[in-house]
Amino acid sequence: MNKNLPHLTAKEEEIMTCLWSLEKAFVKEIAAHLDQNLHYNTVSTIVRNLEEKGFVEHQAFGKTHQYYPKISKEVYSEQVLNLNSQRFFNGSYKDMVSFFAKKEQISKEDLEDILKLINK
Repeated sequence: MNKNLPHLTAKEEEIMTCLWSLEKAFVKEIAAHLDQNLHYNTVSTIVRNLEEKGFVEHQAFGKTHQYYPKISKEVYSEQVLNLNSQRFFNGSYKDMVSFFAKKEQISKEDLEDILKLINK
């Protein structure tokens, strides 16, 4: 990943996805929003780890904290796509898109839409 952004675990990504969706949330709200029932303390620990990694910031309300993303979903997504493009496709987005086309995970219509975006 980028030198500035450390790798996230699957659970950290799941919590970031919640925060990107909720925009601001207390730990109990994040825990309620997750697909799996994680204990409050587990969610709290993961959120604090995300804060240490620079992905999350908080606003204090007495002894409780409301957390919000410091890194946007778009910035993180770009980092992950760049990393995976390098790891699996030698940095070639053409090869990456071709891979999905061959696996029939991207339609002809999707490819035409991409071409329209490129030609703008």
